[in-house]
Amino acid sequence: MSQFALTVSSLFDGHSIVSNKTIHVENGFIKAIENSKTSTKLDYSGTLVAGFIDIQVNGGGGVLFNQSPDLSTIKQIAKAHQAFGTTGWLPTLITDSLDKMQQAADAVASAHSQSIAGVLGIHFEGPHLSAAKKGIHPEQYIRQLSAAEEALYCRKDLGKILLTLAPETVAPEVISRLVDLGVTVCLGHSNANYQQAQSALLAGATGFTHLFNAMSAFTSREPGMVGAALMDQNCYYGLILDGEHVHPASAKLALSNNSNMILVTDAMPLVGVEQKQFQFFGKTIDRKNNRLTDSEGRLAGSVLDMKTAVNNCVQMLGISQIQALNMASKLPAKFLGLDQQYGTLAVGKKASMVVLDEQGDIVANWVDGQQVI
Repeated sequence: MSQFALTVSSLFDGHSIVSNKTIHVENGFIKAIENSKTSTKLDYSGTLVAGFIDIQVNGGGGVLFNQSPDLSTIKQIAKAHQAFGTTGWLPTLITDSLDKMQQAADAVASAHSQSIAGVLGIHFEGPHLSAAKKGIHPEQYIRQLSAAEEALYCRKDLGKILLTLAPETVAPEVISRLVDLGVTVCLGHSNANYQQAQSALLAGATGFTHLFNAMSAFTSREPGMVGAALMDQNCYYGLILDGEHVHPASAKLALSNNSNMILVTDAMPLVGVEQKQFQFFGKTIDRKNNRLTDSEGRLAGSVLDMKTAVNNCVQMLGISQIQALNMASKLPAKFLGLDQQYGTLAVGKKASMVVLDEQGDIVANWVDGQQVI
């Protein structure tokens, strides 16, 4: 049995920040949270918060999941993002061949069978997308949903399965069937109109992938995908707050209409390394400051990390740190149906948590009770 106690100057439990707390952890779970005695020495003078959950991670640490969808790649990406406060994440496979999708699923299944903490499931971003809104997704792999892919999405050894699809390419009855089988469906890379998006939501889709980017825009006579996301108070949407993908005014407008904003990174291999470029389906992706683009100038994911996303959220949107932290932990946990285990610090939940200093930088990180930083 492994156990330890940790005394911090402050703790954010998902509702408020409270001072001078001692948290007791046993076998990876929080067993007790109590007031610390005045004589107890602080282990950390920062604020202990629930670890960040990132539902869209393509790469990090110099590697891309698509290029080498194996256990070694998963471990390398995880290590890179843990440095920035991520304790739970979904390895994300960008539109690719069925064989590559199966390899990715097998790698995630292996991570689960070996109890590699932090890997909460897998995110298939495509391949059932709109060619008109493909972004950098390789068009040769964009296709209709087949029986082979549906069988893949029904696997029970992958943890949470998140599937991004374009609602104009997948019928509502198919979305409903996938949801009934346990798949979390997000809408994205789509040129769907408002009615098509609404029909997908009524069929059981619950989220939108990187709102505003690679989707039909809101206009006066056609609200599009963006309008559908902002009109449905029960759905969630990811947002890439790196200063490149979304204007702060657009993000503020979204938040004022739908509070279920989830911070995501859409991270590529350059997170956590000094490299300036990488290869993506035979094309070179270049980094200039915080912007990743292909040779045609199209955005190609990001170099954003979750710590920076939280800090940007406070600075760009003018909201409280408490609200921003919940967008990185509580809301994604709820969206994935994992809020009984993750997302806040409470007795009975997994001890996935980080310590932040006054500047919002990461001081320490525990994933399911194991300290990784």
